[in-house]
Amino acid sequence: MILPIGAVHFNIEFYYESINLALGDLLSSEKKTMEELIEELRKLKEKAKEGGGPERVKRQKEKGKLTVWERLERLLDPGSFVELQPFVVHRSTYFGLDKAKYLGDGVVVGYGKIDGRLVHVFAQDFTVIGGSLGEMHAKKIEFIMSMALKTGTPLIGLYDSGGARIHEGVAALDGFGRIFRMNVKASGIIPQISLILGPCAGGASYSPALTDFIIMPRNISFMFITGPQVVKAVTGEEVSFMELGGAEVHASKSGVAHFITDSEDEAFNIVRKLLSYIPSNNMEDPPYVKTEDPPEREDKELETIVSTDPMAPYDVRDIILRVVDGGEFLEIHENYAPNVVVGFARLNGYSIGIVANQPRFLAGSLDIDGSIKAARFVRFCDSFNIPIIMFVDVPGYLPGVDQEHGGIIKHGAKLVYAYAEATVPKITVILRKAYGGAYIAMGSKSLGADIVFAWPTAEIAVMGPEGAVKIIFKKELAKAKNPEELFKQKLKEYRAIFANPYRAAELGLVDDVIEPSKTRPMLIKALEALQNKREEYPLRKHGNIPL
Repeated sequence: MILPIGAVHFNIEFYYESINLALGDLLSSEKKTMEELIEELRKLKEKAKEGGGPERVKRQKEKGKLTVWERLERLLDPGSFVELQPFVVHRSTYFGLDKAKYLGDGVVVGYGKIDGRLVHVFAQDFTVIGGSLGEMHAKKIEFIMSMALKTGTPLIGLYDSGGARIHEGVAALDGFGRIFRMNVKASGIIPQISLILGPCAGGASYSPALTDFIIMPRNISFMFITGPQVVKAVTGEEVSFMELGGAEVHASKSGVAHFITDSEDEAFNIVRKLLSYIPSNNMEDPPYVKTEDPPEREDKELETIVSTDPMAPYDVRDIILRVVDGGEFLEIHENYAPNVVVGFARLNGYSIGIVANQPRFLAGSLDIDGSIKAARFVRFCDSFNIPIIMFVDVPGYLPGVDQEHGGIIKHGAKLVYAYAEATVPKITVILRKAYGGAYIAMGSKSLGADIVFAWPTAEIAVMGPEGAVKIIFKKELAKAKNPEELFKQKLKEYRAIFANPYRAAELGLVDDVIEPSKTRPMLIKALEALQNKREEYPLRKHGNIPL
């Protein structure tokens, strides 16, 4: 298609006018030298990096926030970032927006490296129209997402936006929808990491919610669907931005945020740590990191952590840290559902995902939040070829009216579904209690665990011995002259049969009972034996997980 010369001249003139450059020289009919053209290009790129201008940049700094370019410099390896589409501007003319055009349209997109690995990045610039998302802003994000998907590289989003650009109406909403669709398309194919570095309001919050990990620094970040003003208008409640959707809230109550940090720099460091454990895409293996920690190392201290008293609490992280390479463990969702611990570590240099019951909270029982937390993590590990290790000490699902009415049946089923669906190597270590349906959900042989180990302290049964005896011998106890003595006798009999790992081992449901001190070498050997594991399910579009 050939445009009239006048139309071309008008577009160029309007373009330069919108970025406040003098037109005298730029639109001169005189032929320019290469040096002059290069100088013009440099001026344009300098202008693009100014964002919304010095005054808005100053306000950004006063809020304790870094600028978009400072963020990219601190996140990525020095000198590695390559910006794409810096000259994009919006094309809306409504409500005076035609007089507020900025190169880049409020978002910087491109690629760079983190610890030498290629990543694709988009970073919203709050100094430009509040970082709001309009048609062209969205197209830039959609473009860089498609680049990440085509090249099989991690996608990192830096969110700092007031939400949809109201001036552009439905075009802005369409932009959000296209981004959401790309998030879903990329899910399970490339890792997606979101950093919330300012507001993330309204529909904007759904994009990070569709990604794999969300990181929120304290004091500067918040997310919500409806803001405090709307909440007050509808419900009469008065609530601040941070109380409604701050980092503390989402890290501990809603579970939306996987990590909470004290600074933006700490958030960038979390990104680097995450990427060190996960592959660039679903077709690759996770990064291998050579370790000086001997694979045959035994640890006698493991024999002192778990008490033979099934009611005595302990911190399961003490076991994890003594088993994995160098005592390094990156915990995910640390502040949410603390009765379940999940995170990344390494065994003999290879990445693993760990799911463990935490007896320090709710006795390690599975509740709604804990089941969701574990299920989501298991699915991520399975998507990206990361073996799953389960450390089990679970008395059952948490009882209660709130749990039942809240849907513990469907939410608990999520973990069952996720684990049964996973095809990566799956190894279970039963530390102590493994009762009822929670025993099944926490990596049982029946759900597809490849190898199940148990410590001598393991108790594997339908329920705890006390409850079981009261049910099985209810009539005898009611008629007994000395019910307490009979209860003790039957309890001893029940424990001898079921409150140990050997009945399950007889049935092949436990592959071996191991000394606690040998847990590390046994896990490493098991992983080596499973490294070529292949498992396929019948062809289908997708399953129907109980959402």
